Amino acid sequence: MGVSASALNAQLQRAWRALYTVHGDEPLLQQEALDTIRAAARARGHTERQVFTVAGAHFDWSAVLQAGQSMSLFAERQLVEVRIPSGKPGKDGAAALQRLAESVAQSDALVAIVVLPRLDTATLKSAWFVALDTHGLTVRVDPVERAQLPAWIAQRLQAQGQQVEPGEAGQRTLAFMADRVEGNLLAAHQEIQKLALLHPPGVLRFEQVESAVLDVARYDPFKLAEAVLDGQGLRVQRMLDGLQAEGTAPVLVHWALAEDIRALWRVKAAVAQGRPLPLALREQRVWGAREKRFERVLPRLSLPRLAQWVQQAHTVDGIVKGLRDPRWPGDAWQALHRLAMNVCRACAAR
Repeated sequence: MGVSASALNAQLQRAWRALYTVHGDEPLLQQEALDTIRAAARARGHTERQVFTVAGAHFDWSAVLQAGQSMSLFAERQLVEVRIPSGKPGKDGAAALQRLAESVAQSDALVAIVVLPRLDTATLKSAWFVALDTHGLTVRVDPVERAQLPAWIAQRLQAQGQQVEPGEAGQRTLAFMADRVEGNLLAAHQEIQKLALLHPPGVLRFEQVESAVLDVARYDPFKLAEAVLDGQGLRVQRMLDGLQAEGTAPVLVHWALAEDIRALWRVKAAVAQGRPLPLALREQRVWGAREKRFERVLPRLSLPRLAQWVQQAHTVDGIVKGLRDPRWPGDAWQALHRLAMNVCRACAAR
């Protein structure tokens, strides 16, 4: 059985399990989910905790299985925590996790937590993960996307007795905070806590937030490509500046942009040759949120325009690798900015 991290508290109140699997790549939310489970376990008498971190192919899985069978002199109930940073337990680990899931289900004295990073589709269908999911509760830690960030900030502020002004002024404040903490939830959490220290419970004005919240945003080249397809010009400029300031390699930023440009051109060409759009998208391995973006922007983009962008991406590829073109800026970041905005403006047009 699986739930999102946001639904964990409600699920724990409804039913207690002896096995929990927490997977995801958002450190703050994963840590909060683990703290919630540990606190509930302690309240039920599981006061002794053992932690195992799986590192390397020669990890001793027998120690994990024995931990669940040995009772302490000072505690009748135990909490065993298994951390697998790679998300790949290996053949021996897969068998051990299945045995652990079965043994925990038959014991009242043991609670086990398995901690994993974000998993791909194949891993979610593996026998060992299915065993964990079948015998316990799986907690999925989803990232907080930029569009969800203002509501997430408002919820955190409310939990500490604060809120922004009503109406447009409050939305402006939340958007400002979201811009300053995007991609860095740990720092966002700290900035929100700082507001509780600086100001009493109640309404926060924009000026108070502006003077207190630092710019701690961290940007991802692949999120930049999403912002380009969404036509968010100001955000694209801010992200490019942030990626440059963080020292991100221009070639990585170019690859993320060029990959979407080439995929758009291939899908459009396939549709022009009579292939159904869903089939063309699957052939180019475009799915999920990326698929929805492609479906939205493709009708407004012509094949000649996309071919022109492919050529421009090829030119910028040379620039970021040290070549020069008299028609383009010589600086790699300026060239990336021009390419990104060319695509962004067209995707924003209605």
